[in-house]
Amino acid sequence: MVRNEALRAIGGSALTDERIPVPGSRAVGEQIPVTYVPFRNAHFLAVAVSWAEVLGAEKVYIGAVEPDSSGYPDCRPSYYRAFNEVVKAGTREGRIEIVTPLIHMRKAQIVTLGLELGAPFDLTWSCYSREDRACGVCDSCVLRQRAFREAGIADPVPYVEAIVHR
Repeated sequence: MVRNEALRAIGGSALTDERIPVPGSRAVGEQIPVTYVPFRNAHFLAVAVSWAEVLGAEKVYIGAVEPDSSGYPDCRPSYYRAFNEVVKAGTREGRIEIVTPLIHMRKAQIVTLGLELGAPFDLTWSCYSREDRACGVCDSCVLRQRAFREAGIADPVPYVEAIVHR
């Protein structure tokens, strides 16, 4: 496990700064929400690419999703194209590739794929506000519940409040 306290120290997001409240759901895509963590995926990818280079791996996979991403700039295909150029220029042999197999899928499609693959959805977590029971009202919970509903399956994660009319 790699710990990175930099994002919390930098702050600037409701997910890294306790002084900024996590808002309830809003219309996705209106503007970049306060839950955006500045350049977060670059931090994750930097660690993953470093490790891949040490291991001799040629691919790093990330589950970024654009259609239901709340508009985060680091969930866009253009971001990963650019990041791959940085990886090519900044690694010893330049052969490591960031792969985004889910980038163009909607979350309901991902849930359906997960069902086909036997994914342990009970071990997954999306809530921005809580760690014991999902809040049911933040963007991430609403998007998750909608995806499970559209896929025709009950979400196995326990919720404090369920959104049933979105």
